[in-house]
Amino acid sequence: MATYLITGVAGFIGSALARAVLAQGDKVRGIDNLSSGKHENLEEIINRVDFREADVLDLEALHEACEGVDYVMHQAAIPSVPKSVVDPLGNNAANVDGTVNVLVAARDAKVKRVTFAASSAAYGDAPGLPKREDMLPSPISPYAVGKLAAEYYLSSFYRCYGLATVALRYFNVFGPRQDPKSQYSGVLAKFTTQMIKGEQPTVFGDGKQSRDFVYVDNVVHANLLACKAPAAEVAGKVFNVGIGKRVDLIETFEVLKKLTGYKGELKFADVRSGDVKHSVADISLIKKQLGYVPQVDFEEGLRRTIEWYKTQENAVAAQRA
Repeated sequence: MATYLITGVAGFIGSALARAVLAQGDKVRGIDNLSSGKHENLEEIINRVDFREADVLDLEALHEACEGVDYVMHQAAIPSVPKSVVDPLGNNAANVDGTVNVLVAARDAKVKRVTFAASSAAYGDAPGLPKREDMLPSPISPYAVGKLAAEYYLSSFYRCYGLATVALRYFNVFGPRQDPKSQYSGVLAKFTTQMIKGEQPTVFGDGKQSRDFVYVDNVVHANLLACKAPAAEVAGKVFNVGIGKRVDLIETFEVLKKLTGYKGELKFADVRSGDVKHSVADISLIKKQLGYVPQVDFEEGLRRTIEWYKTQENAVAAQRA
């Protein structure tokens, strides 16, 4: 039985990873400072998780958390392009300094593997689609710069110290437990919950911007594969995690209309600073090296997400009644 440390375990992706690790019969230790993560994301599994409220800027806490751990899945971050534009120093501290702390603690504890939540934002406005790992990065936002810097740190720790690391460049992840209430939330979380309630969703820009929307189960699948793949094949490397297809936001809105029954139209607002116009992953490398195949397609992921948010809405309504 292996032990996995998940940073950001109370977050949207971290909590999904925790459930998957427990489901395969392994142990979960998790840390989260609860700045964006929530206890309720772990509600039915918390008694099976060695949970520690701590910040990745606390190196001592990380050293303690890494003791006896086999694998580290580093998800903790401030996951927001707009927020990084407002607060580049805070972004750098959490996303770069925090990552270096995780790597130091993992190195010292001699863990077998560290997987990292890298970001497709690293590609920025680099020309050419789909995005391939060998393309020259062109990050726009401080968030993207921080995620790219962290990738380089992972590679450095493999080369300098022999710590096996894998950076997974997530494209646009969505699914249950993604917080729709924050002004920095992902577009699908906002659209889905607004349209279920009959509220008008807003697009920043012309709605033609396109994304590779990847359901969270696919991201979980990639992380589990990255932990176990032969080090000779994957250590120190970067891999895209997406489904290899893109849809624009107007198309996404139309699919959601069909699935939610929403009758209204979109509202348009000015484009946001730091946003990328188009993004889609080339997933040939991760398929070849890790054996990754997307488990859930876009529309099925939307169905599952809508069902989860509806269940949450019904539960809230029942409490009020």
